Amino acid sequence: MSKITVQQLLNAGVHFGHLRRKWNPQMAPYIFMEKNGIHIIDLNKTVVHLEDAANALKQMARSGKKILFVGTKKQAKDIIADKAKGCDMPYVTERWPGGMLTNFQTIRKTVKKMSRLDSMVKDGTAETLSKKERLVLDRTKSKLEKDFGSIADLNRLPAAIFIVDIKREHIAVAEAKRLNIPTFGMVDTNSNPNEVDFAIPANDDAADSVALILDYVTQAIREGLADRKASKDADEDEDSDNVAVEMLAASTEAVAVEAAPAEVVAEVEVSAGEETATNTETESND
Repeated sequence: MSKITVQQLLNAGVHFGHLRRKWNPQMAPYIFMEKNGIHIIDLNKTVVHLEDAANALKQMARSGKKILFVGTKKQAKDIIADKAKGCDMPYVTERWPGGMLTNFQTIRKTVKKMSRLDSMVKDGTAETLSKKERLVLDRTKSKLEKDFGSIADLNRLPAAIFIVDIKREHIAVAEAKRLNIPTFGMVDTNSNPNEVDFAIPANDDAADSVALILDYVTQAIREGLADRKASKDADEDEDSDNVAVEMLAASTEAVAVEAAPAEVVAEVEVSAGEETATNTETESND
């Protein structure tokens, strides 16, 4: 994973914060200066925090854990969906359903309902319904897919959540904290960085800024997944080598067993010949 530079962050506008009157005092350590009434984020600290977050996410992906991406603001939702799909991770971009984490079993029931409706359409069962029932089914299915289609493969609680704009997604942050799920987030100057475990001070309103940050962290996740796959392949190769060695040893042992009777016969013949010669000599002496 190549190291991100301050120049890259600068070109993407990651340094632009909010107006001074909207700032959160907890962000003071991450603010470099004020210019024209707007706070400027210290990009050197952004680099450090971004790399820490990326390394942590990479380790999680290497362990086979799922990271849930969350962001419902208009300028970020398409970017989040694209980047999350690229690393095969679940995401929420339409709205955060209350209880998504704290009432996860109910959410799973809703997802199963969506799967059943999808199966009805695919196997032709929906064709046997009346026109009105089919219309209701299609509407329900479309609504569920819009809200829950992106988490259809999330069979258990995620190992972590990555949030764009933690102030807007405060419910998601609160649910994750309640369940002790690690939180990663892009934190602008109007937010409290202490609300998340891994705060990345950055402009969370500009599309270019969001795209650059997400591109970097999802690249780390993809590398973690690649390491996991390589480790699995190496284990499989080692198992195959062990099986081959065991088979070779077994075949060698079988050959030895098959050869044993002939050797025994030869020893018996030699012994019989020696015994005959001894008896003959004894008779001659008599």
